[in-house]
Amino acid sequence: MTQEEIIRHSDEVITNSYTRIPRVLVKGEGCVVYDKDHNAYLDFIAGIAVCCLGHAHPAISKAIYEQSQKLIHVSNLYYTEPQVQLAQWLVEHSFADKVFFGNSGAEANEAAIKIARKYFYDNNTPEKNRIIAMKQSFHGRTMTTLSATGQDKVKKGFSPIAEGFDFVEYNNIDALLAMIGSTTAAVLMEPIQGEGGVLIPDIEYIQKVRQICDEKGLLLIFDEIQTGIGRTGKWFAYEHFGVKPDIMSLAKAIGNGLPIGVMLTTNKVATAFDPGSHGSTFGGAPLVTTAALVTLQTLERENWIEHSQKMGKYFKERLLELKNQYSCVIDVRGIGLILALELKDNASQIVNSCLEKGFLINSIQNKILRFVPPLIITQKQIDLLISCLSEVFARQK
Repeated sequence: MTQEEIIRHSDEVITNSYTRIPRVLVKGEGCVVYDKDHNAYLDFIAGIAVCCLGHAHPAISKAIYEQSQKLIHVSNLYYTEPQVQLAQWLVEHSFADKVFFGNSGAEANEAAIKIARKYFYDNNTPEKNRIIAMKQSFHGRTMTTLSATGQDKVKKGFSPIAEGFDFVEYNNIDALLAMIGSTTAAVLMEPIQGEGGVLIPDIEYIQKVRQICDEKGLLLIFDEIQTGIGRTGKWFAYEHFGVKPDIMSLAKAIGNGLPIGVMLTTNKVATAFDPGSHGSTFGGAPLVTTAALVTLQTLERENWIEHSQKMGKYFKERLLELKNQYSCVIDVRGIGLILALELKDNASQIVNSCLEKGFLINSIQNKILRFVPPLIITQKQIDLLISCLSEVFARQK
């Protein structure tokens, strides 16, 4: 089928759940993807912060192929070596003592919410079951995780939503303190709000949240689905703030494209999950955990986290040049390779113009361009995008 035929047929047989870009992508290599008509695009979306090592990375492809010849799935009724090896790596490189494997970020957040509530139930305080979340947050699209999300637009049409969540302004300690009550169990937050607009809180704010949770006996849950695995120039965003959470969710980049979600926690909290309290048929399957482990080992061995920090700094400097040059740019935000340009007008036109010039970029919250390229992006590739954006902005004057 031609590209046009595939798009038309997709509309006939697949639910209209996404606003899709009219391109059929068929292959990729590194930071470049190709469509059905053989056009090349420099990818600054990376599957929405997923393909941290780019597309068709040889080490990942080799690992998937070799594992697929051995064992793909047996369920969690049995032990598998790749699952244990991945869990061990995560424990050694983070605050955590234990992990739970699922298949997506939403599932990782579901596990985080469940274990937080079960922890207080097991400690004879079942009334402590409410979770404070942040306005403008995004935690997923299952009924529970959309209920925990601080954006009304994702909840529209799905009432009744799940009870048990209270919302406060992000980066506002007074608002948090005012909301905490006798039934509060945990604070759920992204250390950097990705879908909310790449919003970075004050270091003192995050440290104060940690202090308040300690003083009041609350659990601190960090959603690092978008910010984890080197996206910010460190393995995890919490490292920038000098604090550690009690629970953390990961997904996206950890599998470099394969579906995997992880909930990490301490030994103290992990006691709340006993046999039958939570589960996942496909979670932690040999194929995906093998790919995830090789992804992490490759990032570590080849120093891509340090590279992402360096490229992020350079990228931000170039974006600031655009801000100084063009009045349509209001703000530049971000850290590492999660960056944003806030514009005066709707960003979708800019996305389309860049697409025609061979660049994949992303818009969020109507007026914000978000850049989350593979961590292997080069300075030359960043310069190419900056030149493209400059041409597009110049035409808008």
